[in-house]
Amino acid sequence: MIVILKNNAEQQKVEILKQWLENQQLSIHESVGEYQRVWGLVGDTSRIDTDLIEGLDIVEGVRRISEPYKQANRKFHPDDTVIDLGGGNLIGGGHFQYFAGPCSVESEEQIIEVAKAVKKSGANILRGGAFKPRTSPYAFQGMRAEGLRLLLLAKEVTGMPICTEIMDASHLDLFEEVDIIQVGARNMQNFELLKELGKTDKPIFLKRGLSATFQELLMSAEYIMANGNSKVILCERGIRTFETATRNTLDLSAVPMLHEKSHLPVVIDPSHASGIARFVKPMSYAAAASGCDGLMIEVHNDPAKALSDGPQALRPEEFDEVVKGVEKIRNALKD
Repeated sequence: MIVILKNNAEQQKVEILKQWLENQQLSIHESVGEYQRVWGLVGDTSRIDTDLIEGLDIVEGVRRISEPYKQANRKFHPDDTVIDLGGGNLIGGGHFQYFAGPCSVESEEQIIEVAKAVKKSGANILRGGAFKPRTSPYAFQGMRAEGLRLLLLAKEVTGMPICTEIMDASHLDLFEEVDIIQVGARNMQNFELLKELGKTDKPIFLKRGLSATFQELLMSAEYIMANGNSKVILCERGIRTFETATRNTLDLSAVPMLHEKSHLPVVIDPSHASGIARFVKPMSYAAAASGCDGLMIEVHNDPAKALSDGPQALRPEEFDEVVKGVEKIRNALKD
């Protein structure tokens, strides 16, 4: 249930209403926008008389939410959420970010060279995998703790906040200095992991599962938010369909749909969606035109020798070209 308070509501009456609602075993999450003050009521609201509340002179309106996700719901939080990713880099509410770097960290020379290159081209967030979920148990699984150390070294050299994937809640201690924790598509519904991430204060980069609906993605975000962490970034990385020409099918309807349903930032990952490096540029352009809040793009200094997902990685000079094109599109949309 949502309670919309009048802008000129008398504070003493507001406090009385708040105390009464809390006595009904409801928790109140407040969102203060430029023109509205909204309370989201979480708990069993079935016994609450909406007419009684709406009749109060401090209340502008009351609405029941039919969707099972409450805190991720735009009705609950009308204004876009803006998240600080570290180093003053914001995303959401008109702030756009590039998350760029290799699929996996392979060496000190590789990660630092790529980090410097993508930063020069306009990326503010360094992405790179230390723990790698792979379909085959025989494939490269990442450098694990050593990979995290190298990411932190690249952060020290470039000043870029880092985003990397967590595989298991037992690894959380290793992520103490990581700025943004990524939840991969395979773990989108690892609810025990999501609960633990909800207890952290770090931004969580949540990727859509291979066959997940928008509601399932938002319910996964709700798990994180219900446990106390509102810093969730949604990522569309392509879904599995009958088509086999590309690695996945990039669902760009995710951007307007998720923006309509939720206040959380939405990022597009064209690298995993297509799986083909030459398609990353046109898909990035299309994603920018759709109004996304950021792009996650794989960049490698030598894709042919990459230990993971080389065919979808751009070279630094190709990434630079993508950024220039995306910025032209974004600027055109502002006019």
